[in-house]
Amino acid sequence: MVTDHPRVRVLEPDELRASTDLFRTAVHGTPLDDDGWRRGGSRHVPGRTLGAFEDLPAGGGTAAELVGTAMSFPCRTAVPGGAGVDTAAVSLVGVRPDRTRRGHLSALMRTQLADVAARGEVLATLRASETGIYGRFGYGIATRGRKVRIRAAAALRPDAPGGGTVRMVPLDRARTELPAVAERLALQRTGGMTRFGRWWPAFLEGYGPAAEFRGTAVHSGPDGDDGWAVWTVDAGDGGDTIRVLDLHAADAGASAELWRFLLGMDLVADVTGGLRPLDEDLSLLLADPREFRVEGLADETWLRLVDVPAALGARAWGDAAPVVLRVHDRLLPANDGAVRIGPDGPKPVEDTTAADLECDVDALAMAYLGDRRPSELVTAGWWRAHDDAAVARADTLFATPGVVPWCGTFF
Repeated sequence: MVTDHPRVRVLEPDELRASTDLFRTAVHGTPLDDDGWRRGGSRHVPGRTLGAFEDLPAGGGTAAELVGTAMSFPCRTAVPGGAGVDTAAVSLVGVRPDRTRRGHLSALMRTQLADVAARGEVLATLRASETGIYGRFGYGIATRGRKVRIRAAAALRPDAPGGGTVRMVPLDRARTELPAVAERLALQRTGGMTRFGRWWPAFLEGYGPAAEFRGTAVHSGPDGDDGWAVWTVDAGDGGDTIRVLDLHAADAGASAELWRFLLGMDLVADVTGGLRPLDEDLSLLLADPREFRVEGLADETWLRLVDVPAALGARAWGDAAPVVLRVHDRLLPANDGAVRIGPDGPKPVEDTTAADLECDVDALAMAYLGDRRPSELVTAGWWRAHDDAAVARADTLFATPGVVPWCGTFF
């Protein structure tokens, strides 16, 4: 990897554990023990973990010490229209607490973006621990989710969707059965992403000093396995809480049956889910809708268009007269320019002064999957309109009727 930041380089295999421990320290965690490293170390993909170094006092002199890290793994993201686009899933980004505010994070992120672009990956995506960090590197909130809670033993309406069977799956079988279902469902929803094989062991087994319990179940319908759920349990004086970590299904019937299974467990007070899809209204399934409540809404995935022309060319567009959009990208100059977007896709425009609308690349990411309408972004100041009539046309072009983007994969 060629880099303009001589203090950032790809880490060697024997440095990866130190980088993981550094990340855990940065987020106020504890280093992994040997067993935790055995489980969690599988997340690293060779050649994709970066380290930032600084010369620090040691033994009467100075020595280069690892002070920051960032990694990514390759996947594909479903974009409007159904295409799966090559993506870098960014994770384990952190700087040692005593070495922050010294440019290490900027150097890591700039180097990583250049590497992702060189690999030909069109998008980069991440989950942000803090919302103030990643916008300056061109990431924007692309999907959101809701935290939900349902009283256990809540009854589903007799005519609610359902059918098929749900079976518990032990962890040794879950390692093969769940990835097989996930591979088929990963890109069926806009915003969904594929999961590389090494993601699964760390997720299913846990990798902290005291790994959480994992319960796993699979739903089978007429065409075979078509959904799954993974959960853990939080103990409480008034009954345990089932905390859903992962639940995906091919259709409404399979999803309802998985929720019915979870709600029917004994010795449970509540079932919760974090960052569930915005359009998953479980109250509609229940005999008593008040047994369901939404406890919060938050950002889910942040997206970075690494190759703007390729990203715009990969998705489908609505039926409206074209608009000219001027995009600014101060980190990846190849993206900086104007593009004419119409139902037939994007076409480059030489005259950037002819733009109807204008935005930075992070704000473009907010509309790219359909989570936000251009008109919302214009009203809030994220986009700038030079032709007011173009705003409604942009709404139609970017629209994803009946589809709310959602990823559902934590990484």
